[in-house]
Amino acid sequence: MELPIDHFRLLGVSPSANAEEVLRAFQLRLDRPPKQGFTYEVLAQRSELLRLSADLLSNPAERQSYELALIEGSSGLDLSSNREVAGLLLLWESNASFQAFKLAKKALQPPQAPALGSGRESDLTLIAALSCRDASIDEQACRRYASGADLLQEGIQLLQRMGKLVEERKTLESDLEILLPYRILDLLSRDKEDEKSHHEGLLLLEDFVNKRGGLEGKRNSEKIAGLNQNDFELFFLQIRKFLTAKEQSKIYVNWYRRGSEDAGFLAAFALIASGFSYRKPELLQEARKYLRNINISGFDPMPLIGCLDLLLGDVQQAEARFRSSSDEKLKDWLDNYPGETLGALCDYCRNWLKKDVLVGFKDVEIQTVNLDDWFASKEVQIYVEQLESKGALGMAKAGFSFLSSLAPEQQIEKNASKNSEKQADLPMPGGALDEILKEKSFKSRLQSGYAFLISELLKKIILKYYSTFELIKKSGFKSFILKRPAYTSALAFISLFIFGTSLGILTQRKSSENNALDKISKSELSKPKDVKIKDKVSSEIVNSKSILDLNKSIPLTSVDPSTQEIQLLIESWLAGKADILNGSESQLLSSVARVSLFNRVIEQRKKDKLLGQRQIIDANINSINIVQRSDKRIAADVELNYQDKRISSNGEVLSETVIPALKVKYIIGKNKKNWMLVDYISGN
Repeated sequence: MELPIDHFRLLGVSPSANAEEVLRAFQLRLDRPPKQGFTYEVLAQRSELLRLSADLLSNPAERQSYELALIEGSSGLDLSSNREVAGLLLLWESNASFQAFKLAKKALQPPQAPALGSGRESDLTLIAALSCRDASIDEQACRRYASGADLLQEGIQLLQRMGKLVEERKTLESDLEILLPYRILDLLSRDKEDEKSHHEGLLLLEDFVNKRGGLEGKRNSEKIAGLNQNDFELFFLQIRKFLTAKEQSKIYVNWYRRGSEDAGFLAAFALIASGFSYRKPELLQEARKYLRNINISGFDPMPLIGCLDLLLGDVQQAEARFRSSSDEKLKDWLDNYPGETLGALCDYCRNWLKKDVLVGFKDVEIQTVNLDDWFASKEVQIYVEQLESKGALGMAKAGFSFLSSLAPEQQIEKNASKNSEKQADLPMPGGALDEILKEKSFKSRLQSGYAFLISELLKKIILKYYSTFELIKKSGFKSFILKRPAYTSALAFISLFIFGTSLGILTQRKSSENNALDKISKSELSKPKDVKIKDKVSSEIVNSKSILDLNKSIPLTSVDPSTQEIQLLIESWLAGKADILNGSESQLLSSVARVSLFNRVIEQRKKDKLLGQRQIIDANINSINIVQRSDKRIAADVELNYQDKRISSNGEVLSETVIPALKVKYIIGKNKKNWMLVDYISGN
């Protein structure tokens, strides 16, 4: 066997070392043999090879002759068969791990493989295992992670075939698992011409995420590839830029079908990015499906779906989505926008696309978002015209109507298939027609006492159609929308229908109002005065009693509060917050919550008051679980039965939310002697 090494490297000395330095290095090597479990025979042969090198380099004549041979191109050391294993051992010790592994692997292959069970076989197998791992580490140091992983796989297969060194094989398998994220990154980041490596990286990525139990890591991700959830998210951010939007949408959809909610969200963004970049509006419709089905606590899809409506030319539907959002700050921004509503929607959509959607893709490089170019695209115009041909409700059916907040999807399909006579019944955002939608006919709704409500809604609808028409007329979409006959005919038909329907309803308004007033007067008069006074006094007594019960334990000063006391503290917070947001005062809130939380509630009440609104909140604790406790801090997971209503100054219900099982984590801290609510996180 010829070793790819010279006597200087074999002994571990510099070519400029003198004889004394050579002998000193020789003695150190003899005193420090490897302790990984090699046989006595191979260690003795190792010592003999080191002595031969030391003798040659410490003899001036022999050394001069050897150095002359090196200058003339001679390289490598020829070893007899009985010294090959010792030579490979010294080759590994000289940091030539890759060469040592390849030669050891070759020596273990038939037909020249040593006899099974011999010391030679054991030594060669051990050299292969050790040099394989070190060679992989060298490759990783050069950022060749895929090559390092390939070496580990070779070593594992070799040890499996030999049936030896189980512990060493487990070490290699562990190294290979930890190397997986870096290996994926290496394969995916290569030039696009290397399709084989890119495809291999995609397969490894999909397998990796599936093992973790989705992007959320539902299968104890700390033990998979050595990454916890935070580390995995950082890794995933790095690899996204090496994948196209189409590739990402494909793998996200696959993960979503396996139960990953986060993958559904990313799939929607990838479809939108691909659809907007390549002018494929049908992908936006597909993305709507995933946004609609996302069930992540605290996630509000309405503004995002509204942006999709806008990109598909449905301005009115887009505004309705924004108005039905649960984000009060967004609605305040929309109301206070200095320009037209349509301009606000466009600004929001452009900003959303640029900062959230069109980022993290290999094939999407958009510095600015131009909606005019989007609507000028022939593909977009043809697709939107196809949606228009289905009618106003047809477009809602093709997407996700805001009626879904009031009725099941079957009801949406039913409403979408009805004729244009039902168009006047489209509810405004906020859900004011929840009960009306349950009636069978327009006539029965008039007879049930809703005539005044419907007439008011019709006024709103008329104003909304008119304002939308004005927005379109003044906006840059004029060339895009008004030139289509479908919009002209639809607006004309709707206007005529609303005018006729409104005329018929308003003629019955007076009689309906009189009947309603008569009923109210009779019910009020029929109720004895002393009963009304009794009801009022009873309610005041009950309220006073509940306040006294809360005040008994508030402020909470116990050294080690019980679960019941913690529950009472949280209930006090909920009660105080509800009182203030309803327009009343609360003596509890400042005693149970820190100043920042108290001020947050006060600021919210100020905003509602400026809008002429108030909130009615009913929150009851279903269960409470103390998850962390110390002398200064307590964390509790609480499940609430939560309901709220937003009421206008004239008593109209603007919006309503019902969450039977709202999960909230409350953080309670000790301030001097009192325990107070420090913070809370919804959805944990």
